[in-house]
Amino acid sequence: MIQAYPFRASVVPGERLILHVSTDALRFRAVFYRWGDGLVPMRQTDWLPGKYAAPRGAAEDWQWPTYAFDIPEDWPSAIYIAHLQEPGGPPVALAMTSAAALFVVRGTGRSPLLYKLPLATYHAYNCSGGGCFYVNPPRSQTPPGARVSLHRPGGGIGGETWGAPDHYDTSSPRQTFAHWDARFIRWLLRQGYQPEFCTDFDIHDDPGLCHRHRLLLCVGHDEYWSESTRDHVEDFVAYGGNVAFFGANLCWWRIHVVDDGSAIVCHQGGPQGAYDHWWPKTGVHRPEDGLTGVSYRHGGGWWDGPRRTGGYIVQEPDHWVFAGTGLRQGEAFGKHTSPPLIGYECDGAPLERFDEASGLTALSATAHSTGTPPDFRLLAASPLDRHWQERPPREMHANGEGIHAATMGIFTRKGTVFTAGTTDWAQVLGSGQELHVDTITRNVIERLGNNSQ
Repeated sequence: MIQAYPFRASVVPGERLILHVSTDALRFRAVFYRWGDGLVPMRQTDWLPGKYAAPRGAAEDWQWPTYAFDIPEDWPSAIYIAHLQEPGGPPVALAMTSAAALFVVRGTGRSPLLYKLPLATYHAYNCSGGGCFYVNPPRSQTPPGARVSLHRPGGGIGGETWGAPDHYDTSSPRQTFAHWDARFIRWLLRQGYQPEFCTDFDIHDDPGLCHRHRLLLCVGHDEYWSESTRDHVEDFVAYGGNVAFFGANLCWWRIHVVDDGSAIVCHQGGPQGAYDHWWPKTGVHRPEDGLTGVSYRHGGGWWDGPRRTGGYIVQEPDHWVFAGTGLRQGEAFGKHTSPPLIGYECDGAPLERFDEASGLTALSATAHSTGTPPDFRLLAASPLDRHWQERPPREMHANGEGIHAATMGIFTRKGTVFTAGTTDWAQVLGSGQELHVDTITRNVIERLGNNSQ
């Protein structure tokens, strides 16, 4: 068996990629693929001498033998997979749990579009070494919380991932590159867009990275953010940059990047509560709604089995987001797709009670006090009924737990922020089942990614 991980999962053309590899075979070779309309072969190395190293714990730097590979100057910015081949080993696949490592080749700022991979979230669910943030979490004292290493197999591909199988897609585990991001990126490339790529840790390290682009794209499940990553994205918007969140459960947890960027820590519970939620008044008190316009605490999750949803109900059909769809006020879309457009996790804004006859609703009068931006426009909503498996009881209304709903919306703070409010937007987009989803996605990218805007 062969496994590997990159020393740093982000390089520029002309740099060296360092892979740490362990194999019990006498030799192996690396075959590099670029993700485009499928896996595009780019380069194959000669056979290299294999070396075995034992696995370590989830919080440790595994310190496996290193192999250096020069990244050609002419490689485009993209997501790449290094397939580590042993004689007689398995063929390459996008959802491999061994024999593969993911890395990003960054660009030079020529594209108006910048696509960010949620590498911190991949590693939060990465179980290589027997633990992650969700099972057998290794403990840290400084800062307090659970700690996981980035220097171990996994992180998008090539490791074991914690979580229930997706009822609608058993071919790719959630919290891996294959599940959401690969689908959205393939759609982008098929439409003729040429984004550049980075990881969340690149934005954490470089305050100016987003400013070299017009539109930042965050897709799928982007749950774990450092304060620096959030600062740099919010500064980008404050100076006129745009962000499109085609996902949900966004920025739900704060992480601390430690040990020269080789590990992350998150405090998710204890006698005094969770220190690394953004919203409590006794903690950091920086509600994630201020970044995205919405929050998981107003939404909910449905992780196991078939979901029940009425789709997204249009509230503002005349907004440019819906141009060319022909959708009317009160009309639903994304109801009959597989998976349903709404879920598996959804973010929402605080809403008044839904009118069952018309399907219409409005922002709660107290929405702005919980972090919703003052100019947030409610574009579409989908109420999450009592059958949803989690509706976080955190923002209480006078009559109980309040309404939980997936919420699509938009606001402007010099730059504009769009949110789709559901993780599975990429799944539906990639499948081509709902043309309204394609049209809305194209409208957002064309409008917010236009350098003349």
